Amino acid sequence: MLRAMPAFRQVGEKQLPQEVVFMAWSPERDLIALANRAGEVLLHRLANFQRVWSLPPNENTGKEVTALAWRPDGKILAFGLADTKRIILCDVEKPESLHSFSVDLSITYMHWMEVTEESSVLTSFYNAEDESNLLLPKLPYALNTFFYFYRLNALVLGGSSGFIEIYAYGMFKIATVNGVAGSCRGLCLSSDLKSLSVITEIQSSSDSEAEMTYFQLDTSLLSSYLPEVTRMARKFTHISTLLQYIKLSLTCMCEAWEEILMQMDSRLTKFVQEKNTTTSVQDEFMQLLLWGKASLELQALLMNQLTVKGLKKLGQSIESSYSSIQKLVISHLQSGSEALLYHLSELKGMALWKQKYESLGLDASGIDEAITAVGSFILKANELLQVIDSSMKNFKAFFRWLYVAMLRMSEDHVLPELNKMTQKDITFVADFLTEHFNEAPDLYNRKGKYFNVERVGQYLKDEDDDLVSPPNTEGNQWFNFLKDSTHLKESPLLFPYYPEKSLHFVKRQMEGIIDQCLQKPADVIGKSVHQAVCISLYKISQSEDSTPQLFKLPFLWNDKTSNLHYVLFTMLENSISKIHILRRHTDTSRSVSNGILAVEFGNFLNSSINESSDSRCYSCLDAHFYDDETITVVLKESVQQEGKERVLAQLPLSSLYTDEDQDRKFNWDSVERLDEQSSEIPTRTVFLESQWRVLENMKAQYVSVNGIRKVSCVLSSNLRHVRMFEMDVEDDGEVEEEEEEETIQVAAGEPDEPNQPVDGQDNVCDASAEELPDETEELETSLDP
Repeated sequence: MLRAMPAFRQVGEKQLPQEVVFMAWSPERDLIALANRAGEVLLHRLANFQRVWSLPPNENTGKEVTALAWRPDGKILAFGLADTKRIILCDVEKPESLHSFSVDLSITYMHWMEVTEESSVLTSFYNAEDESNLLLPKLPYALNTFFYFYRLNALVLGGSSGFIEIYAYGMFKIATVNGVAGSCRGLCLSSDLKSLSVITEIQSSSDSEAEMTYFQLDTSLLSSYLPEVTRMARKFTHISTLLQYIKLSLTCMCEAWEEILMQMDSRLTKFVQEKNTTTSVQDEFMQLLLWGKASLELQALLMNQLTVKGLKKLGQSIESSYSSIQKLVISHLQSGSEALLYHLSELKGMALWKQKYESLGLDASGIDEAITAVGSFILKANELLQVIDSSMKNFKAFFRWLYVAMLRMSEDHVLPELNKMTQKDITFVADFLTEHFNEAPDLYNRKGKYFNVERVGQYLKDEDDDLVSPPNTEGNQWFNFLKDSTHLKESPLLFPYYPEKSLHFVKRQMEGIIDQCLQKPADVIGKSVHQAVCISLYKISQSEDSTPQLFKLPFLWNDKTSNLHYVLFTMLENSISKIHILRRHTDTSRSVSNGILAVEFGNFLNSSINESSDSRCYSCLDAHFYDDETITVVLKESVQQEGKERVLAQLPLSSLYTDEDQDRKFNWDSVERLDEQSSEIPTRTVFLESQWRVLENMKAQYVSVNGIRKVSCVLSSNLRHVRMFEMDVEDDGEVEEEEEEETIQVAAGEPDEPNQPVDGQDNVCDASAEELPDETEELETSLDP
């Protein structure tokens, strides 16, 4: 009998410069994301392992990647960073952060799932057009387009010390889960939202060995209120993206404001410090305005330090900067704030429907406070617009007059249209000098300057200090009316006004109130989650400590069709690493289909082994669910004389679960660990007939698969050598070689006894197999870097 044709077609191979610590296939494209020890995140195509882009580590985001996860549509990649405790959401098209947020503890695992439950209420909600698109002006640049998704999806984060959080659409936290011990090593939220499976590593002391433990948590509140959770999550996501939009707009405003605008303040301060006369700066400029004469010191300041050319440049910078800031406030900041006010008001309406939303923790009074905070921010943005408008008029008149005065000092020709100045213009400039050119010793002690001629920059400072020059409200009829009215002061219809504070300060205050308001649902939903099952699996040997965390089994999988959780893990028995499959129903109240099964692999690679010898010839190195019906495994020969070749294989679940298993149920003993009961676990020996391939010249150790795209990536034990395979295609090249070999044998007149030559060929391969793994490094270095 001829040996089986090699399954799977190899489509790429690469030797990488850095050790890979995480890898994850895109669910919708032939793309695989990698993270290496240097903190770099890379995206590669399946074909020839071509790099699409790389995102190098930096101080702002972080340098230690600890988890990767794709959004179910494959358009966004999320990764967690341990050193900065931040989660970054990155666009698949280019290496840039679309959204990021901080968490309390470093993340060790993340899982991004999509809800697949269907109902008439959900369907009508999904198909209905978002009314905000009809009622609100379209933002010039909206982040919502990146995060809008048809169905509800959730990014589940797991970290150290039992840290677990759930983020709707990867944007806003809807649950903080407590009651789980240990550091998270794997988690999976079921597609019906009924249960959350978690694997943790629990270490009672530094001297003791850690235990791997499985928890199944009941999340039925999310499932019972799925339509309400979906609506609430959409609102949370709108609010979260709008907060980021406002933050981005404010950052652009700060960039539009230039340091050159402070030049007038610094020059005047230096003038005060260096001049010998007792005349104030205000009087110096007033004399120049009224009599057209300036002291020698003022002439030196204007002609030698400021200069005519410098004055023109300063005037142009102020006009350009103020115009840009003004446009940003009107087009972005105000529009974003109004949209935020709209969505918070709708959220308040939802909170008042207590029958639907009270159980989820929506609090109308807290949302009222958030609405009030947004109103205060809008008032402050309007105040900034007024300051910009008045400053542009004041500076324009002041610079025009000063420009003409400096031209006269230098005895240059003054154009007739510039020389005309009415009494109204003189009064306007005089008022400007009176208000802005007063020396302020207190200001020098605070800011190191005597003047604050430029009034816009103070609104953009991210400081807790009060404004240097707050707006003058004296004589304002509305303020006087409010001051005299005791009833209106406390009216909830009026937004509080903070005249002494900067725009940045009011923005931070608004963000804090909104975060506090929207934190309550996460706490309430989190408290509803309770432990249904806790199983102590096995102890972790100290030799595994150096293994990268991603590649440590167990592996969790959710079967959406049958609503089952699967847990894959290996336990050592008689020097053989057997794969174990723990199966739990997502409905924690049901025991149907719950159980555990051990799988050992019989000899299928070499038929020369005596059938009476131990049939368990392979240890399992790694295992992942390929799809709901198949498990992909990496195996290693455990028989010494066979050279310990590595094998990539597909294991159908149909070959494991049969009617016979109904009579071989395992009786759990909750007091003992599972590895202490391993001899009692039902075991099935599998002899693979097809769908396997020997991984020659490679110390294969780990595998990452994508059953949707039917691809896999195998990683060597040195974490630098990768091979890519298409899993549902046979290797055409090797099949052709076998056909050619068969043709040669027939032509030579050899007897039709294929077992002898094939066995002989296998023995030759096996004889050199022991040497091949040791020579892997030399062979790998010859590959393209």
